[in-house]
Amino acid sequence: MDRYLMVMLGGAGGSLTRYLVGAAIMNRSAARFPFGTVFINITGSFLIGLLMTLLTERLNPHPGWRLILVVGFLGGYTTFSSFEWETFGLMRDGARWLGLLNAVGSVVLGYFAVWLGALIAGRR
Repeated sequence: MDRYLMVMLGGAGGSLTRYLVGAAIMNRSAARFPFGTVFINITGSFLIGLLMTLLTERLNPHPGWRLILVVGFLGGYTTFSSFEWETFGLMRDGARWLGLLNAVGSVVLGYFAVWLGALIAGRR
């Protein structure tokens, strides 16, 4: 399969998943804090740690799997630009503590999720 098509298909799946998961979380929380985006950033961080460790250190898959899963799916799934915009909106609207919580929490928990995913995938 053509590499551009692999990225495109993976990205479409990731984008749809991001929309469905984010909307489901925000519909249930009815909160001002962007729980959906935080959840997506953390799970996306975990998945990139898990998948990149598996694809580059543990397994020897066809290079297309990295294009579909990491570049495509996770590229469409993770929402860093949404995270930045929502943090800006919180700060702009005077919710500085929520903006700070969103920024620090997403970065710290996202880093932990990458580490955990890599740790789990790296176990032999």
